[in-house]
Amino acid sequence: MKSWLSFIAELWAFVRIRKKYWLLPVIVTALALGGLLVLAQSSAVAPMIYTLF
Repeated sequence: MKSWLSFIAELWAFVRIRKKYWLLPVIVTALALGGLLVLAQSSAVAPMIYTLF
């Protein structure tokens, strides 16, 4: 868990220092799609997710 927190802190520092704020929507979308895929693997929500696409 600590490695994830340090990764997020380092990513935020990169975005803030280099002023690459346009990366934030890309990161949020990637995380949302990743979470959706994890949820769809073995869940009762899977049939509803397939109707979205």
